[in-house]
Amino acid sequence: MAVDLNHTIVQSRNKRASAEFLGGILGLPVGKDWGPFTPLETSNGVTLDYMEATSIQPNHYCFIVSEPEFDAIFARIQEAGLEFWADPGHHTSGEINHLYGGRGVYFDDPDGHNMEVITAPYA
Repeated sequence: MAVDLNHTIVQSRNKRASAEFLGGILGLPVGKDWGPFTPLETSNGVTLDYMEATSIQPNHYCFIVSEPEFDAIFARIQEAGLEFWADPGHHTSGEINHLYGGRGVYFDDPDGHNMEVITAPYA
């Protein structure tokens, strides 16, 4: 039996703005609102369903991309003037990492979620 992640709910103060923020950074289109959700679908079919909440518990979301996609995403992070880090604890500011033969970067979304983009899966 195969088990695949289908979707996850991402708490936000403004579901449309938060989905558009991440969609803009990752180069993904934001879907039409569906009930209380604003969906952002990744290329493997997993949907981040943004939902408005008054209290937000920040979470971590990691996206694996190709080297050319990383270049484009990292350029958009820099163009947006976002602070970025090489580590999940946000100790190494202004740098990317080179773990497992790839590259990785962390940045926060407007609701404090810790976003990560990598080019090589972690062992």
